Amino acid sequence: MGFWRIVITILLPPLGVLLGKGLGLAFLLNILLTLLGYIPGLIHAFWVQSRD
Repeated sequence: MGFWRIVITILLPPLGVLLGKGLGLAFLLNILLTLLGYIPGLIHAFWVQSRD
């Protein structure tokens, strides 16, 4: 993960997932988690990006 991708993920977790994985189930799940609470969306975004 690059520096700017980490910054974008911290500020807007769904955008970080979108840049890393594109449109798909991970992106939609991250939007849902971020709407339910910022921290779950943030954890999911970092988990999705670190899996690669």
